[in-house]
Amino acid sequence: MVILILISLTSCKEKELVRYESEFIILFDTVTRIVGFAHSKEEFKEYAQVIYDNLKEYHQLYDIYNDYEGINNIKTINDNAGIKPVKVDQRIIDLLKFSKEVYEKTNGETNIAFGAVLKIWHEYRTEGIDDPDNASLPPIEELKKAAEHTNIEDIIIDEEESTVFLRDPLMSLDVGAVAKGYATEQVSKIVREKGLTSGLLSVGGNVRAINNNIVTGDSWNVGVQDPNSPRGQSILKLVKIDDLSMVTSGDYERYYVVNGEKYNHIIDKDTLYPAEYFSAITIICEDSGMADALSTATFAMPFEEGMEFINSLPGTEAMWVFTDGTIKYSENFESYIKEQS
Repeated sequence: MVILILISLTSCKEKELVRYESEFIILFDTVTRIVGFAHSKEEFKEYAQVIYDNLKEYHQLYDIYNDYEGINNIKTINDNAGIKPVKVDQRIIDLLKFSKEVYEKTNGETNIAFGAVLKIWHEYRTEGIDDPDNASLPPIEELKKAAEHTNIEDIIIDEEESTVFLRDPLMSLDVGAVAKGYATEQVSKIVREKGLTSGLLSVGGNVRAINNNIVTGDSWNVGVQDPNSPRGQSILKLVKIDDLSMVTSGDYERYYVVNGEKYNHIIDKDTLYPAEYFSAITIICEDSGMADALSTATFAMPFEEGMEFINSLPGTEAMWVFTDGTIKYSENFESYIKEQS
């Protein structure tokens, strides 16, 4: 893997630190961007390589679509549902335990056992993108039948044996609502331990700040995409984060169109159809995995319910962008917004 390193002119002479940037595509089906300060290009390249290598491992472990030689991953667990326990890496067990905690915290809105339903939507969405003229929606009866096999209690974790078993042969795990954020958080800890003291790691819509900007002494400035701009490329708000995580979920990613209507990838557990309350939700909190899970959960909640939920969580803020462009904030989100000139 070739990692492109860009050198910025920003530097800190007292500490002989220079700002570098790196970017690569492939992992978690998205773009990973790294910004950080190091004493040399070689030092920063080591940090970038650590991030890439570890993200690659997490990507392969948490993949639900592909097999990898010598690796038992989430797909392996799904393939053996109702058949036998699968011996797995501790990082899979840690993710599943975290996901069960998230399930309880979000009252079931973020459910990794929802794979049977999400798989149907994935198939219809893929076919609709490949053949737009014949795009269609899955029958509600098919979705209801799949929803009967989404009990998170049917995920049996044996930590002593390092195995995972899906008790229901028709169930399937889908960790898309938590895996990217969780991996981002873990990798940020690893690269911090390797010596990176000031950086910004962005894996798709999952952004993790490592301390602050050591040159300016200020927080990092991170743009929130405007969901109503072409492909969500314009900046809606500029947000300041210092050793925090920011995650955005929106209807401008992974959607398809049926009869002129857009259907996004975040499925409401009650209707079994895509959530339609908002265009985007941005979460700020300390942990990137939790921010990822909360952005999915609140996207499928009515605003009043979501506002009450977010305001009940210490150190957590949210911004809701409605389909008509209206923006609303949790109690203290606006304190993170940087005024744009």
